[in-house]
Amino acid sequence: MNATDRTPADLLASALAADPGRPLVTFYDDATGERVELSVATFANWVAKTANLLQGDLSAGPGDRVALLLPAHWQTAVWLLACSSVGAVADLGGDPAAADVVVSGPDALDAARACRGERVALALRPLGGRFPQPPEGFVDYAVEVPGQGDRFVPFAPVDAEEAALIVAGREFSGAEVVERALAQAPALDLTGPGSRLLSGLSYDTWEGVAAGLYAPLAVGGSVVLCRHLERLDEEALAKRIESERVTAVRR
Repeated sequence: MNATDRTPADLLASALAADPGRPLVTFYDDATGERVELSVATFANWVAKTANLLQGDLSAGPGDRVALLLPAHWQTAVWLLACSSVGAVADLGGDPAAADVVVSGPDALDAARACRGERVALALRPLGGRFPQPPEGFVDYAVEVPGQGDRFVPFAPVDAEEAALIVAGREFSGAEVVERALAQAPALDLTGPGSRLLSGLSYDTWEGVAAGLYAPLAVGGSVVLCRHLERLDEEALAKRIESERVTAVRR
């Protein structure tokens, strides 16, 4: 990161300027066998497209609340950084009825219908695939996002001191997310660029989202984000740690 980085979106911009080709998020789903690796550049492109969708098509702006009814997943990480780019508040597992926009995985669609604002559905299929049939009352993220622009410019400046994230009911400003991510990095054995953390933690706590995204991003490292890691036996986990050149593990 740079000394001037004040929001998670700033951290991503610095990572992109420093080394766009290095891995940032490697995602495994041990229920389906899926593996996806995103470089900084590829991840930033998904973030830009998603931020353009959020700001343009969904009319979200600074201070608007976006309820993310999503598991720990690479697409959830993209939405967290897209919200930061726009200045919207990412509310992980938040109440859809209190949100301006809801973003839902396939298992939470019924709950998401309580949102009276815009609704986005993610199929969470391999390679970002779409629903065979879009859920009624939702836009299909996989259909809408490819046509969005590859560069993002917010309509209004993002204030680092304003709310940016809600997790486990606690609110953090953009500046607090950055500061806490940096402060927590040593406890996660993230020592700087080249650090590679394997995380099987969910995104429903600060510890999970810090390990699974913010802390590796803040120190110039990367994350191997594993969903359904409990399905992996110890031998298979050891092989993954070796093949992915993991330097720290949290599960």
